[in-house]
Amino acid sequence: MCLYKKLIGFLLYTILSGLALCGTAQAFQPFVVEDIRVEGLQRITSGTVFNYLPVKVGQTMDEAGSEAAIKAVFKTGFFNDVYLEQEGNILVVYVTERAAISSIEIQGNQELDSEALLDGLEQIGLAEGRVFDRSLLEKVEQELRRQYFSSGKYSVKITTTVTPLERNRVGILIDISEGRAARIKQINIIGNDVFSDKELLDQFSLTTPTFFSRFTKSDQYSKQTLSADLEILRTYYLDRGYLKFQISSTQVSITPDKKDIYITINIVEDEQYKIKVVTLSGDLVVPAEEIFPLININPGDVFSRKRVTGAVDKVSSLLGNQGYAFANVNTVPELDDENHEVALGFFVDPGHRVYVRRINIAGNTNTRDEVLRRELRQMEGGWFSAEKVDRSRARISRLGYFEDVNVETQAVPGTTDQLDVSYSVKETSSGSVTAGLGFSQSSGLLFNASVSQNNFLGSGKRVSFSFNNSEFSSIYSFAYTNPYWTVDGVSRGFGAFFRETDASEINLADYSTDTRGADVNFGIPINETDRFRFSLGYQGLDLESNIPNDEIAACLAGNNIVPCTEVAFFIGKHGDSFDSAVLTASWSHDSRNSALFADTGAKQSLSLEITAPGSGLEYYKINYNQQRFVPLTRELTLALNARLGYGDGFGDFDELPFFENFFAGGIRSVRGFRDNTLGPRTRVNNDPLGGSFLTTFSAEVFFPIPFLDDSSGMRLGAFFDIGNVFTDFNAFDAGDLRYSVGLSGLWVSPLGPLSVSVALPLNDEDNDDVQNFQFSVGSFF
Repeated sequence: MCLYKKLIGFLLYTILSGLALCGTAQAFQPFVVEDIRVEGLQRITSGTVFNYLPVKVGQTMDEAGSEAAIKAVFKTGFFNDVYLEQEGNILVVYVTERAAISSIEIQGNQELDSEALLDGLEQIGLAEGRVFDRSLLEKVEQELRRQYFSSGKYSVKITTTVTPLERNRVGILIDISEGRAARIKQINIIGNDVFSDKELLDQFSLTTPTFFSRFTKSDQYSKQTLSADLEILRTYYLDRGYLKFQISSTQVSITPDKKDIYITINIVEDEQYKIKVVTLSGDLVVPAEEIFPLININPGDVFSRKRVTGAVDKVSSLLGNQGYAFANVNTVPELDDENHEVALGFFVDPGHRVYVRRINIAGNTNTRDEVLRRELRQMEGGWFSAEKVDRSRARISRLGYFEDVNVETQAVPGTTDQLDVSYSVKETSSGSVTAGLGFSQSSGLLFNASVSQNNFLGSGKRVSFSFNNSEFSSIYSFAYTNPYWTVDGVSRGFGAFFRETDASEINLADYSTDTRGADVNFGIPINETDRFRFSLGYQGLDLESNIPNDEIAACLAGNNIVPCTEVAFFIGKHGDSFDSAVLTASWSHDSRNSALFADTGAKQSLSLEITAPGSGLEYYKINYNQQRFVPLTRELTLALNARLGYGDGFGDFDELPFFENFFAGGIRSVRGFRDNTLGPRTRVNNDPLGGSFLTTFSAEVFFPIPFLDDSSGMRLGAFFDIGNVFTDFNAFDAGDLRYSVGLSGLWVSPLGPLSVSVALPLNDEDNDDVQNFQFSVGSFF
């Protein structure tokens, strides 16, 4: 009835308007316009009306001209009413302006951001200062309801109030009562015989209310999420051979109070299909013997769409890396419904072999062109390789000189076998002057400052000077590195440093060292992920202690009257000042996908540090580190970390100098134990001394913070740590290993990286220093 009344009203309005227009037009007798006057304007200038009027002074005005003039002015959207009158030879245009929007206020919205809503309103023409159009406001109401309905808030109420103001203006108030999102009370799957309800529902993002759903909101109905879950369900069956699986219907019902939702999904499983035969056809520009291992699908296997898609991608990548950039690999399945088998065929259409004509680089306003081109693995004039193009982009990104790196390929006009590759970069500052403050439980108050330029004069060379100061150490260092000392990527660098350390401030024995040194180092790339480095340097060390000389002499003489510490015995036997030549060699492998929050790949390193025979100190140290990241699900990552360290003395040194010992315990080692306190201790004061053999292992599962929509800058983890240090390798005893469990957190905060851990040692002993809560934080300004 309401719709019927609106229709009748609209027809009457149209008829009356037409009659009025006809009357106005018929009243005009043709005349020459000597002047034009506009009446009724308030905000809009008469010039605006003149611009839209199709008639000008000096022209003849008649019935057709009056109709055209009214339509042209009304079409501007500025006016509610337009009509014309003739006063002698003067044309008078009477207008009634539409109201202007003085203000728009939105209240009651919590799920939708007000600023984003106002931006959206402005894009459709509903903004302050614009002409008010009620039809647009009605469209806004409908769109808001649609968005809230898609979020499961079916009880939303939207009330718009238009308040007339002086000077023909209006104020708009959009009052939103969002209500509570409808919760999923039950999800029913009907027709499943092969898989249980639990197996299928475990694949869904939507769930019924649980403890965690109050944080994840997975029990709030969303049409988009349900559609995604249905696609996941379809994929689940297709990956397990049910080629004729169907979702026959889906019903979503809501209770009258609009608080609970019931979802019913009707499915047809049908029969499971297995592979009968796998064939390969088409233009095989690559031998079939190379293609079949990539397909890796054999007769008798259960059909899996996931495996088929993976095989297509692998074959396409193989062809793409051979220069066939536009290759198509299509699957041709033939079903045998009687035996429930499928003959799976792969048809290869390689297209033309494509060569790279030119590689263009744009956006590098400061960095020299050669710095980028030496990172390229795709060469001009060579066959196009998607793998090499992507690898080149990744290598340019890892330089750290650019905020963004993009790559595009364009076919060369007039050819079918050539294309151009274009890299575009957006440079960022590669130099920095920084100062920092921080605090950690082991080092106390930290201060550091540095001046560095990683892309000195756009050449890609690195120059830096840094200063670090804490309660236990002060470090001054200078470094220079040319990453491409040779065109093959061999790097060369120089460095110098001076370090003062007070061991007693970090829970170690009562001694301090002043160390100075310089070195020259080289790096040789082995492949894309492996690198060999070695350096030769000088190191001078002065050992200081508060032990009187007579006590040191007594220790050396074997006088048991005076307590003899390890420090006193070492000084008495070897002295307290040493000059050494130090050689370091290392191998590293890094295939992680991120340096900070990796979720796949591995990082390994093996290093040897040894002093030259005849040096003031004679020792060697071997370190092995491994990090491996294994994605368990889209949100869970398993991290495995292991470290082994061993050192010993040679020549005049029977053992590793005590100040070169390994240490364990702390937030970067075995958590739950105080920094550097595990392992052997001094005989006299029972201070931690460290040892020449170190072994630690950690298994940690990382996961995003459940109640945050965006936790990209932070993560949580549940860990198990085990390890210790021993006097030497022969002293290793598995029973002395310490282990702990707990939770960890890392947040890249505005004040710098913040690491925290809460650990529970599982086998601590009376002599151990337990520290359940540990943290470290730093900041830059």
